[in-house]
Amino acid sequence: MKFNYLHLFLLLGFCSFTARANAQDTTQKLPVAAMKSIGGYVTSIAKPSLAIGPVRIDSAKAQGENLTLYANYNCSYIPFRESNVKSLYEGIRTLLPAEFAACHLKLITDHHAIEDLIPLAMKTKADKKAHTFTNKVDKPLVTRISIPYKIEKGLQNRHIAMWQSHGFYFEQKLNRWEWQRARIFQTVEDLYPQSYVVPYLVPMLENAGANVLLPRERDIQTNEVIVDNDANRGNSLYLEDNNDVEWEQGSSAGFANRKEQYTGTDNPFTEGTYRQIKSVRKGKESSATWMAEIPVSGKYAVYVSYKTLPKSVDDALYTVYHKGGSTSFKVNQRMGGGTWIFLDYFDFNAGESGAKIVLSNLAGKADEIVTADAVKIGGGFGNIARKVNDALVFSENKKSSDSTKAVVAKLLPAIPYQYELSGYPRYTEAARYWLQWAGMPDSIYSPGKGKNDYTDDYRCRGKWVNYISGGSSVAPGKAGLNIPVDMAFAFHTDAGTTLNDSIIGTLGIFYTRSDTGVFNNGVSRYASHDLTDLIQSQIVNDVRRCYEPEWARRGMWNKSYSEANEPNVPTMLLELLSHQNFADMRYGLDPRFRFTVSRAIYKGMLQFLSSQYKQKYVVQPLPVDHFSVRFVKGNKVELKWKAVVDSLESTAMPDKYVVYTRIGNAGFDNGVVVAKNSCVLTQQTGVAYSYKVVAVNQGGAGFPSEILSAYKAIDEKGVVLIVNGFDRISGPADFVSCGMAGFNDALDHGVPDKQAANFIGSQNEYRRSIPWMDDDAAGFGASNSNYESKVIAGNTFDYPFLHGKSIAKAGYSYVSASNESVMDSLVNLKDYKLLDLILGKQKQTKIGRGVHAPEFKTFPAKLQQAISKYCDQGGNIFVSGAYVATDLWDNGNVQQADKDFAKQVLKYQWRVGQAATEGKVKTVASPFSMFLGKYSYYNTLNEESYVVESPDGIEPAEDNAFTVFRYSENNLSAGVVYQGDYKTCVLGFPFESIKSVEERDQLMNEVLTFFVNVK
Repeated sequence: MKFNYLHLFLLLGFCSFTARANAQDTTQKLPVAAMKSIGGYVTSIAKPSLAIGPVRIDSAKAQGENLTLYANYNCSYIPFRESNVKSLYEGIRTLLPAEFAACHLKLITDHHAIEDLIPLAMKTKADKKAHTFTNKVDKPLVTRISIPYKIEKGLQNRHIAMWQSHGFYFEQKLNRWEWQRARIFQTVEDLYPQSYVVPYLVPMLENAGANVLLPRERDIQTNEVIVDNDANRGNSLYLEDNNDVEWEQGSSAGFANRKEQYTGTDNPFTEGTYRQIKSVRKGKESSATWMAEIPVSGKYAVYVSYKTLPKSVDDALYTVYHKGGSTSFKVNQRMGGGTWIFLDYFDFNAGESGAKIVLSNLAGKADEIVTADAVKIGGGFGNIARKVNDALVFSENKKSSDSTKAVVAKLLPAIPYQYELSGYPRYTEAARYWLQWAGMPDSIYSPGKGKNDYTDDYRCRGKWVNYISGGSSVAPGKAGLNIPVDMAFAFHTDAGTTLNDSIIGTLGIFYTRSDTGVFNNGVSRYASHDLTDLIQSQIVNDVRRCYEPEWARRGMWNKSYSEANEPNVPTMLLELLSHQNFADMRYGLDPRFRFTVSRAIYKGMLQFLSSQYKQKYVVQPLPVDHFSVRFVKGNKVELKWKAVVDSLESTAMPDKYVVYTRIGNAGFDNGVVVAKNSCVLTQQTGVAYSYKVVAVNQGGAGFPSEILSAYKAIDEKGVVLIVNGFDRISGPADFVSCGMAGFNDALDHGVPDKQAANFIGSQNEYRRSIPWMDDDAAGFGASNSNYESKVIAGNTFDYPFLHGKSIAKAGYSYVSASNESVMDSLVNLKDYKLLDLILGKQKQTKIGRGVHAPEFKTFPAKLQQAISKYCDQGGNIFVSGAYVATDLWDNGNVQQADKDFAKQVLKYQWRVGQAATEGKVKTVASPFSMFLGKYSYYNTLNEESYVVESPDGIEPAEDNAFTVFRYSENNLSAGVVYQGDYKTCVLGFPFESIKSVEERDQLMNEVLTFFVNVK
């Protein structure tokens, strides 16, 4: 009987084993139809939000109760999150044959299970054991000690390396300097990404506390002053003050600027000397002072250089004296020696003592070493000269993703080639040349040994990251500058095109497949995948919500592009959009889009770095609005403003504010912290004061508000309220027609945000059918090049001060307010008999294809109501702007109420847009003798003022209104005044665009005289 039970037990065990074996065999042969259905299902989930190819299940494998599905590479492009991973697995399970329903599923793509591709920042439960990319940093490279707030949940102590695409370079096979990409749609890729990186992205990161390093010049100031201990030009001086300890000569090489141009592998950081001194904690400090002769008043970047020695201080104290006072920094000289280290931008006056930088030997520890070398102020022009190499050969310009080693070499003609400078500002030049000027070894900036500047340029950027981080915890044991770089970012725009108006969109590239799959510090290179996913997701999500719901998200390529695979830190190569695609560039030329994209990138970086350091983060606030300044008691003014809620980010609310003050024509000070959204300040009589407000939280500081101004006259004739109604920033006018499309800046150039350095010239080829043939024949979108080395002025957001100076000259006091504060009744217009409304180039403007309603209407309904009420009460209003009538009569959506307001309240009517081209206005006979003279305004692109390309022709709308100004070239009416129960003066050109101070003062005096004296 026992035998029978044993036999039965063995028999059942055998049957069970056979059943499992058969089940395993069946699983290994998952039907092709099931795999196809699963691939189709995953594709259907991904396709609505991703512009990628189909997802396929290439194979399936089972081991016991586990079923593993292997998807193609397209599947890895999906941004995996806990929610969609769960739903994908649930959906896949419904497509499995019944015999596989109970299996434990794994979906593999790019060698990883999809749940392992969820970025660390997106996981609800923090993985405390995760090996993350972190650096121990006691003191960062540069610490700004003059800021009056502390950043605790931002990017403090982080170091970020990034670069803004290509640049102007020397092409040996053509023996010329040229761009690396085509001139197209009013820009070129070598300049275009700078319009994100320099004015937006880098300041956002620095405002969050990060140190940002660039391998290209960041300053668009074309003047440059070098002050050094070895040799100086003009009246610039290097001085030393010796007290308890004396300065002495360093024992090795330092910087010297001895040449007009640098050739071959010349290194200015090995051609001079440096100075050094022991640090002291107390007693009399010694100092080194750099006195710079500034050629032209303006804004300049300030860089310092020094030597890193075994006993260098980590808190060298630099103080920069500028128009706004003094600002101090502590520089960790244990890293970054032997190159240019950026401090900040400052306003300087022209002259021998226009700028002063002082380095003290006071430090936290005594008997360490402080070193002093050169100071660089401004960007300047390129000084690296290039020529055809002596071997007379050139190699073809391979793509950075091309791994082939074959080099096609051809002999060039044997003619007497000469060294040539680019002749362009340094900010336009490629990284290869900045890195030589910045003292990098030639193995970094010229890995091809001078045979091909094109390939040297894209190869040098990643090598530069590794060199500046060499010796730090990023790359212990490696040679370099010891800067602990946390991540790198390459900002590019792709070159795809479509014949229709579909979006090419955003592509992310990273690389993990090195020999080891880890960085030098042992962290998996898949950290770059996290970085890429977070940034790409943030960009696409924000752009879709703010501007274009159909913005395309392309793949996340794990491919060997030089700029992605070379850096030994987490790195993303971003191809934001196609600079050759009209639909993309309709957004890309707009500063609003560039701000939003840059903020998205900053937020993605913040998410990534916070997840690596396992810290909570807070996003810096948006700029405040509803800003106003008014007199309260005596010489006191009250400032008020409102915080702006960020609908895209819940943490971005301010918890305090910083108010910055500018006195007269000086610069802004270092600011004072204000707990609430208002404050009262004291002004001196007879001096103009200007103010801007920055919202601050634990994540850092937002961008500043517009600038308002106030002035109390000594013998006051009256008080003028200046209302800034000009807050427009936008791209140029665009159009789509039968077989043609493009940008028409002759109609409307748009309005740059403060200034623009990416505009190269007007589009000249509008036919969609014309193909790209080479970069000199770019086809559809091809553009002129007459502005490609010039900076173009835009909206400074500082016009109340400019108007105010002329008001003050006429003997009046003034205060100022934003248009929002007037529209929402936060300013009582009844308190002022005189009103100056600035409209500049304000007009209704769409972005892209116009998904959302246009912004920047000259006279929104609320403003019309406020002005109507003001005039009914006997107020006097001065209005000037280029579109004061066109925006109401010829905007594509004309409202009768708008026209009635202009005619019945302000007493003018539209006659024509684009009324003049020469920029000249003259006074004509009228009942009002105070109006006289001639005036010139900016009618072409320039560095001083935004261009007025389309002034309005306006005419009187009733008998008591009169033309007082006409355009000189055609006698069209340019300005209308009205006298009745109240008075108005409306100009079809902006007051602030008048070229000379004298003409502005005269015109403002005439307007105020008309308001006050005429009965």
